[in-house]
Amino acid sequence: MTSEMIRNPRTDHLLTPENSALIIIDYQPVQVSSIRSMPREELVFNIVSTAKAALTYNLPIIHSTVNVETGRNEPAIQDLRDLIGHLPTYDRTTVNAWEDVEFKQAVKALGRRKLIMTALWTEVCLAFPALDALQEGYEVYVPVDAVGGTSVAAHEAALRRVEQAGAKLSSRVQLYCELQRDWAREETVPGFMDVFESSDGFNPEKAMESAAV
Repeated sequence: MTSEMIRNPRTDHLLTPENSALIIIDYQPVQVSSIRSMPREELVFNIVSTAKAALTYNLPIIHSTVNVETGRNEPAIQDLRDLIGHLPTYDRTTVNAWEDVEFKQAVKALGRRKLIMTALWTEVCLAFPALDALQEGYEVYVPVDAVGGTSVAAHEAALRRVEQAGAKLSSRVQLYCELQRDWAREETVPGFMDVFESSDGFNPEKAMESAAV
């Protein structure tokens, strides 16, 4: 039961805490309320869990909202603000975040080529910056169960478009496991388990223990 030596975390072809960053775009009340591709409660749980994972693994997080400063829109949902409210928020007027100067400068300043991109809606605020980032040579990873569209068809069509352009589709659980990689890295195991905690009291650690009996 011997793990291989940790591969170079900056050049690893898989996602690692040292070579990737999380992008969170437009999880604001109006956008959340218009989601029709999945239950809204599930979407909120999934994006909050994804943000928790990023904090657990110390990933840089770039957070952007649209039209808050103009007064046309509200800030991000409280669940996200409770987690990442201490981080800068890049507010925009552009539909495509990649066309906002401050947002794009913040992403480029990270010096990381693997972008885990989440946004509402899939067909707009996810697709447009994803396509632009790919065009500029970034690798884009989309946890498909942490993003949502105004319909199932719109969501799925947008995922096909970004995948055809080179984006890599994933799930939030695959993302967590890819970042964790080895249970011997015990310092992040508690945070890994925490991303599965739900309001109904489900405890994944106990479930795993029961399944092993």
